[in-house]
Amino acid sequence: MHSGLAAIIEGLPYVVQGIWVTLSVVGGALAMGLAFGLLLAVAQVYGATWLRRLVAVYVWFFRGIPLLVLLFLIYFGVLAALEIDLSPFTIAIVVLGLISSAYQSQILRGAILSVPEGQMKAARAIGMSDARAIGFIILPQALRLALPGWSNEYTVIMKDSAVTYALGVAELMARANHTASRTYQHLWLYLMVGFIYMLLTWLGTKALHILEERVAISGYTR
Repeated sequence: MHSGLAAIIEGLPYVVQGIWVTLSVVGGALAMGLAFGLLLAVAQVYGATWLRRLVAVYVWFFRGIPLLVLLFLIYFGVLAALEIDLSPFTIAIVVLGLISSAYQSQILRGAILSVPEGQMKAARAIGMSDARAIGFIILPQALRLALPGWSNEYTVIMKDSAVTYALGVAELMARANHTASRTYQHLWLYLMVGFIYMLLTWLGTKALHILEERVAISGYTR
């Protein structure tokens, strides 16, 4: 049997176990990014001038620093200085979530702005407060409109999650790298893990595309 194929057969069960870790990191980061991103987007559209500027600085910071630098800065720098003990898995979710919130805030901001302005005026005209109008009229529509961009954010986080192996998170890339170091079959094992990432990306975007079609608003989307 070819040595590369033998390494794949031997290492596949161990590597596949990392799928659940990878999906947990991606899911946690997406959820955190969505929660924070919504608040940031609403603040940018409806907030006071000082608040919009503060959000702009936040977005600029987390979009401007590479993921690996932020992982090391927070894990080995900030948390070590504050003597806070968190697992690499938790830090991976937090850092990816913070970065994702900066990007998702811009996706959601565009979606909010694409909702006709007259709907907010109509809500005010019937006595609704701005908070209720945003929560019950604007955001439900904006979330639907944001799905195409949100699908792209899923693919970005899926690929970025591979970098978290630098902290020791036992995800797909870490397990593939460990197996490759032991078997010396780097080419075949990295090809295998690359295919797994491609498959997870395709499945996720396909599911989100189906969701997008089901919740599409007539007149707003294709």
